[in-house]
Amino acid sequence: MAHLAIINLDKSFSGKKVIDNVSLRTEDGELVVILGPSGCGKSTILRLIAGLESVDAGEIWIGSRRIDGLSPRKRNVALVFQNYALYPHMTVAQNLAFPLKIARTPRQEIRDHVLDTASLLGLGDRLEARPAELSGGQRQRVALGRAIIRRPDMFLLDEPLSNLDADLRTRMRRELVGLQKHLGTTTVYVTHDQIEALTMADRLVVIDEGRIRQVGAVDEVYNKPADRFVAAFLGTPKMNLVEGWISDNRIKPFNISSVMMPAEYQSNEVLLGIRPEDITAGVDGDFHATVQTVEYVGDRLVVSARYINDDITILAEPGRYSAGETIHFSINKDKVHIFDKSSGRCLTS
Repeated sequence: MAHLAIINLDKSFSGKKVIDNVSLRTEDGELVVILGPSGCGKSTILRLIAGLESVDAGEIWIGSRRIDGLSPRKRNVALVFQNYALYPHMTVAQNLAFPLKIARTPRQEIRDHVLDTASLLGLGDRLEARPAELSGGQRQRVALGRAIIRRPDMFLLDEPLSNLDADLRTRMRRELVGLQKHLGTTTVYVTHDQIEALTMADRLVVIDEGRIRQVGAVDEVYNKPADRFVAAFLGTPKMNLVEGWISDNRIKPFNISSVMMPAEYQSNEVLLGIRPEDITAGVDGDFHATVQTVEYVGDRLVVSARYINDDITILAEPGRYSAGETIHFSINKDKVHIFDKSSGRCLTS
């Protein structure tokens, strides 16, 4: 096993900086998920680690080796793409064997590794099939197998499940996590899907516009977001962000004690972040709003309501509300996040 260390990494394309002073360190055998919106630079980080792009500034280390000056072949990392990149004219066995043939591994050793890898991935009965004869999940297993068979120091996975349907993605998430723990290989996994990130990560890295916004355990990042972006990006439905102000040592409009605010904070304006699961709808609620829309999602309603000047999302029991009605609600004041209105940084984490 080997850990990854990225130090002050910069990368620009056509004069536009896409990776901006990124530093990150993993632990041996850790599954780190880099999460962010499309175009935020997360895939570029993988390509820089793999050597498919050159760094403008900074260092990349795997274990005790600095690799940013090495050719891709000498880095001993395996990159798995979302499009599988299998050879259509080759069988499963031939696709799995290909990296070892390139490395001029002895024939019997290749055969042994192919059989072992196929067995590990549940492909033992599909070795003579070609990619067109496989399901999406099986093709993804072959792509993973081609990475595993090389015994790399590190796996780099670039949205590997994005081409699969919802049910298969759920199953493959579990299989990937189980496989990674079984192999114990340090893994960096890139996705824009927060469900994948929250369910798979040992540690989560949230990135936006080429900068890391927060790194931490999943529950830490979700419950103690560092800033407004992280808070709003994580969670389904999304966190409510409500305009707030401080008056008479209370934070309005929810009348929260301002004792939780930093003593040096000067502004009277803030943003209040409240997750929908921390709002309770009921006739005895402390506040009321006008229902705008209602979405039925099985065991609950997702209610969008107008409260003063903000739209807020409230989770409620099915069948109880419709557009135009008044909804009463209370909030769990212990779970409210307070953000600086101008910078977006969290004042209460």
